[in-house]
Amino acid sequence: MGFEIAKTNSILSKLATNEEHGENSPYFDGWKAYDSNPFHPLKNPNGVIQMGLAENQLCFDLIEDWIKRNPKASICSTEGMKSFKAIANFQDYHGLPEFRRAIAKFMEKTRGGRVRFDPERVVMAGGATGANETIIFCLANPGDAFLVPSPYYPAFNRDLRWRTGVQLLPIHCESSNNFKITAKAVKEAYEKAQKSNIRVKGLILTNPSNPLGTTLDIDTLKSLLNFTNQHNIHLVCDEIYAATVFDTPQFVSIAEVLDDKEMNYCNKDLVHIVYSLSKDMGLPGFRIGIVYSFNDDVVNCARKMSSFGLISTQTQYFLAAMLSDEKFVANFLTESAMRLGKRHRHFTNGLEEVGIKCLKNNAGLFCWMDLRPLLRESTFDSEMSLWRVIINDVKLNVSPGSSFECQEPGWFRVCFANMDDGTVDIALARIRRFVGVKKIGDESNAMEKKHQWKKNNLRLSFSKRMYDENVLSPLSSPIPPLPLVR
Repeated sequence: MGFEIAKTNSILSKLATNEEHGENSPYFDGWKAYDSNPFHPLKNPNGVIQMGLAENQLCFDLIEDWIKRNPKASICSTEGMKSFKAIANFQDYHGLPEFRRAIAKFMEKTRGGRVRFDPERVVMAGGATGANETIIFCLANPGDAFLVPSPYYPAFNRDLRWRTGVQLLPIHCESSNNFKITAKAVKEAYEKAQKSNIRVKGLILTNPSNPLGTTLDIDTLKSLLNFTNQHNIHLVCDEIYAATVFDTPQFVSIAEVLDDKEMNYCNKDLVHIVYSLSKDMGLPGFRIGIVYSFNDDVVNCARKMSSFGLISTQTQYFLAAMLSDEKFVANFLTESAMRLGKRHRHFTNGLEEVGIKCLKNNAGLFCWMDLRPLLRESTFDSEMSLWRVIINDVKLNVSPGSSFECQEPGWFRVCFANMDDGTVDIALARIRRFVGVKKIGDESNAMEKKHQWKKNNLRLSFSKRMYDENVLSPLSSPIPPLPLVR
């Protein structure tokens, strides 16, 4: 076996075989556990429920209805066949003009119409992954570093570091102030890097936050913009969750901050936005990534690089038609926010019934769940033990905070928008059984009452079993051992 690995490494590049892709983490291992035993209400009711995937599947019906009403939007339909040749032969990596105009207009609408975007600054990329990597390639050299508030999206280690060779330096945020980024924390992280002779090229913000589901207020954004300008470093804002805001306060884009007269002195050349339709429209399979920079040189360089990750012209043509339908877009954004808010309330209320709290959030497709009371002790080893039980026994793929670079054990990200109502209720039922608390209103016999746990004194039971959805009998776990799931 060792000979085979050595032989493989000898014929492949160091980049292809190194571990910098970041996929050897519990975040991705949870996905493997789901893939090996996926839940299905009929075919596999005892499988793992995928709650580690941040997808918005709550409004597909609206898109499907639009497609039925607009068959010409597809060049593969009888009605749209006339455009097939022109679209199939189009190769300009600037993209279809109508697509860039539609994207710019959609970005304006997702930001409440309070800011304008120039279609000439819209650069295509293969999803947010491609967009993030493209902007890093444009701004930094191998060995340079970017500051990133933690907890942050685990795949940033792959998207931003793996092929670019840059470093990510966490800015540690704490639960004591709801994980809000502070000017003090940014300054400390920057000065620490300076003392270590690390060249900091910029600050990366995810707004709304993944995994927190919170939005940055305008004063915080101004403060961070002031900091990056004073130190002549870049500010990259990942705004791919802009239209997932379902509660107050409203989302504030960095573009809106730049339009503020108080910020006229700021150097716009240092500000860049990453966007996508994967979250706001629920279209990750379309691979729509956007780099929007206020720097002309970055736009030109990014456009050259975009030839490695273009969006198919068929997809551009289809989305140009859909996003140009103002009535549809207005209804979609309103309905999506309403459905996300409803699902969020239903899910968090279900957790609260068993004493599980979440960080208060107003956006995103997930909750930052506080399971610290369930830890045997406040350590990351205990967090990993709890995570393995949740994966193997409760059959829920949730993501541990340590994979998000969270410095406090016991926090977990749990996604709630990638499934139907019935699956959400099954997931909540599993959680209730796990913590030993019956649904409010259910009658329980004396033995069950004896084992009920008070909301304020939850402790983990490490029983090695999984729970059937219809009966309470334990079943054996079919999940094969994985690097971290054992």
